[in-house]
Amino acid sequence: MNRLKPFAYFEPTTLPEAIEILAAKKGAAFPLAGGTDLLVRMKRGVIKPSTIVNLKRIEGLDQIKKEPGRGVRIGALATFSAIEDSHLLRLSHPVIAQAVSVLACPSIRNLATMGGNIGRASPASDAAPFLMILGATVSLKGPQGERELGMGEIFSGPGTTASRPAEAITSLLLPDMASHSGAAYLKIGRREGMDCALAGVAALVTFSGGKREAEDTKIALSAVAPVPMRAKKAEKTILSGRLTEKCIREAAKVASEEISPVSDMRASASYRREVVRVLTYRALMTALQQAREG
Repeated sequence: MNRLKPFAYFEPTTLPEAIEILAAKKGAAFPLAGGTDLLVRMKRGVIKPSTIVNLKRIEGLDQIKKEPGRGVRIGALATFSAIEDSHLLRLSHPVIAQAVSVLACPSIRNLATMGGNIGRASPASDAAPFLMILGATVSLKGPQGERELGMGEIFSGPGTTASRPAEAITSLLLPDMASHSGAAYLKIGRREGMDCALAGVAALVTFSGGKREAEDTKIALSAVAPVPMRAKKAEKTILSGRLTEKCIREAAKVASEEISPVSDMRASASYRREVVRVLTYRALMTALQQAREG
């Protein structure tokens, strides 16, 4: 770790004020949410921002609230601990509490925010897969106004997003889950909870009990491609006929074949493929059981 280089520091109390500062600095300013990643990269000398804009004093960006007819909105500054403990989310989207519980450790979850995690755009993001299967949309606000992007559109490359200059993530909207749906997120790391995923798999199944077929399914993966991705070929396998264990095993195999993992100091590409096959099968079976139970 290195000693931090001098930088200007701002604590705006409104979103327009924060956007104005970010715009004035023309790419040299970084927004600060939880700081669990930003400060580490600064100390390592990976980034050297001239300006830090602390967003924590902006009222309302940490709210988790129901929007009737639309779903649940999670503010960008909502911490993972708040998300994990949210009674509203436990009832409406239980997979989130389950997924967040395996993200880092309690001390990190107390600081890390949903907006910061998505803005970091890590290929190994724990949050991205479960947000993708839930059909979340990301709200952004900048000098040109407000807009929304789907989770499949927000990541443009490793560590980069499709956000425009001086644009900040303000919230995420989770649509209501369909009845008879189930979802699960599974990951494997070198250390339980503390390590980022060697591979992560989220799966959602909406079950048609009468026909014994899936009405809808979504499978999302992390740490196996340049950006978090949907396993669309595997999804088509699930939707191709009767939802049997054989079908689920085939879908898991297909998922392991459509990824593009790399070998690095943490795991080999072949190991990541096998992990995806196993985790996809387990996540789909868990999601299917939940869907059948309503």
